[in-house]
Amino acid sequence: MANAVTRQDDRAWTYLKAALKHHPQAAIARHLQVDVRTVRRWEVRQNQPPAYLVHALQTLLPLQLPFGSPAEFDFIDLFAGIGGLRMPFEEIGGRCVFTSEWDTYAQRTYVANFAAGHEINGDITKISEKDIPDHDVLLAGFPCQPFSIAGVSKKNALGRAHGFDDETQGTLFFDVKRILKHKRPKAFVLENVKNLRSHDKGRTFDVILRSLTEDLGYSVHYKIIDGAHFVPQHRERIIIVGFRTPVAFDWSILDLPAKRAHSLKDVLHRTDGSEAEIEPDGDRFFDHGKRSVNARYTLTDNLWAYLQAYAEKHRAKGNGFGFGLVGPEDIARTLSARYYKDGSEILIYQGRKKNPRRLTPRECARLMGFPDSYKIPVSDTRAYKQFGNAVIVPVVREVARIVKPFICDPAYEHAELPNLVT
Repeated sequence: MANAVTRQDDRAWTYLKAALKHHPQAAIARHLQVDVRTVRRWEVRQNQPPAYLVHALQTLLPLQLPFGSPAEFDFIDLFAGIGGLRMPFEEIGGRCVFTSEWDTYAQRTYVANFAAGHEINGDITKISEKDIPDHDVLLAGFPCQPFSIAGVSKKNALGRAHGFDDETQGTLFFDVKRILKHKRPKAFVLENVKNLRSHDKGRTFDVILRSLTEDLGYSVHYKIIDGAHFVPQHRERIIIVGFRTPVAFDWSILDLPAKRAHSLKDVLHRTDGSEAEIEPDGDRFFDHGKRSVNARYTLTDNLWAYLQAYAEKHRAKGNGFGFGLVGPEDIARTLSARYYKDGSEILIYQGRKKNPRRLTPRECARLMGFPDSYKIPVSDTRAYKQFGNAVIVPVVREVARIVKPFICDPAYEHAELPNLVT
């Protein structure tokens, strides 16, 4: 494992050296939110720069290191959104060779944050699996759809045989499956909502597992992980990983920090003067002169009155519907794609004399674990939707860490589990 760590640290140092050719130490320190002396120690290799800085350092470069530069493995990014799955896999030495995302606004954010090397492809249902490059790992945050049972029932009634392709046809999982079937990558990592397991009375998840194991022959492992281990947000998602050959993978090697180790004060704009000026944002979200969040994020009197009345109506009926009012020491509810509508699930308390406010898009980015160097080139409405649909980056980072040895190191194949714990 030591060699892998060294290669990963060298990657961050390589990007640091490249960034220093374009920016002074002080500018890099401000961008990374560290002391200038820290950057100096990294430069002379007195200390190693953390591997998680790779993406932040990449954004300082006019272009990424040459696309043909050595990579430890290649991966593709399907249903890519704004790149939350891609970022951690790049950090551990992977190279993205294909991206598919149908939403043009998400494409805009993706392109603003990730270096060129290939075009961003649109609707994956329109792309032949034969046109997708060879790769070692398939990443996909595929949408959950109901699998039609009518076609299968009809074939049963007619006495015709049917396979998993018939059961998944017409769903976006089918596109994941057909690519896996044709390209046979070493591994895949899929992400979805927690309710995928119970969707359509469990039938959806059953079809997915049987397709991956019985039909494609992959060794599959899945786990529901709460993002609250890494960020101040309760957000449960299912992660499904699979390997082409049997490996001694076990979720027990996950390193999950204790929940509530973080609170909202870790992501809220700081009003004590210590809020660093984020170059991509300027004063868009936070007025650095006044040291306050821009007033437009505070709820209007009418909206605040409506939300209070709505909550009271449901309380009277014994329902739990209502807004989520939180402070700096709290943990937030799940950020959703509908947050742009009224922000009701996460409202920041501003005292008795002032209406609560929404999170700003930058705070949403932080709540999802994106670095402050991550650019937000779209409108607030689009940004709220994009972060509400994104993955929590530190969760994926931890999954990438434990998956990598099974992709890159043949010694891990068929290894005994005790040898995996380091």
